[in-house]
Parts: sequence; structure tokens; C-alpha cells
Amino acid sequence: MEIEENIPLLEEILADWRECIGAEYRGYRNHIYRMLHFCMALRDCGAVERQKLVIAGAFHDIGIWVDDTVDYIPPSISPAMQYLRHNGLEDWCDEVRLMISEHHKLRRYRGEYAPMVELFRRGDLVDFSCGLVRFGLDRGQVEEVRSAFPNAGFHRNLGKRALHWLPRHPFRPLPMMKW
Repeated sequence: MEIEENIPLLEEILADWRECIGAEYRGYRNHIYRMLHFCMALRDCGAVERQKLVIAGAFHDIGIWVDDTVDYIPPSISPAMQYLRHNGLEDWCDEVRLMISEHHKLRRYRGEYAPMVELFRRGDLVDFSCGLVRFGLDRGQVEEVRSAFPNAGFHRNLGKRALHWLPRHPFRPLPMMKW
């Protein structure tokens, strides 16, 4: 697997969000890089698919910081849709919306745009699970990517946010998850 330490489109998109994300920027950036590498290791993607993955990746968790919430899926979709419209990519809105909205689905996604939505879900789950779930990826591949893009507190910060969320929302402990 070839490690890409700089994906220009991702860097360009994230630059506009660096201040909003603040001290957690490096952790989020590295999470996206890991996730994208896992997606591309799971399936050989063409240029258009890769661009969709990068755009969805950049925005998929951004609602954490936009709305300062653990219920971050809805506020992650709006900035992605704005980006697509601003860049003349309206035709991708439905697919990217599903990639973001379904990325924490616990079971396989089988609906519209399933190949890309499921690939994105799997790539995120490989990283979210710290490589415990690999969907056939070699343990060495996962470790190589994790080594190239350190966690930088990403999972710890998610845990802290979840602990603050839980007492206020005991009946919705993980609102981002879907059955």
C-alpha cells in the first residue's frame, strides 16, 4: 500500500475548518487520512470515486465542531452540501449525503449508491475500531497506516465528548449510530 501523506484536495478543504476544529485538528485530519487509506485499500477507486471519498471524508465528522455536539451527523451534512454546490458538483449531493449519514451504520448498507456508501462505512469502521475490524485488510497494512497518521488524541477526544453528552442525554447515548 502506498502511503499518501498529502492529499491536496483534502488539505484545501480542511484549511477552511482548521480554526473551527482548533486543538483537535491534527487528530481529525489524521483520522480522515487513515480512513481514506483504508477505503482505497479495500477497493481500487477511480479518480471520481476518490474525489467523492475525499470530500465526504473531509466533512463526515465536522459537525462535532460546527455544533459542538456528539449528535454530529446532521450538522456534518450541510457544509458538505454547500461545498458541492459551490464547486458545481450538485450531481454528487445524494451520494455524498448518504456516505456521511450512513457512515456509522452498524449493519451493511444496501440502499442507493451502496458501493461507495458501504466502502466509506467500512473505511471509517476500520479506523474507528482501531483496526479491530479490518474487512479483510492485512493487520500490517492497518498498522502501517496508523503509524503514518498517529491518533493524536482523536479517539480520546471523542470519548471525552461522549462522557459529557451522556448525562444530559441518557436515552440517546450514541446518537450518531444507526442500526
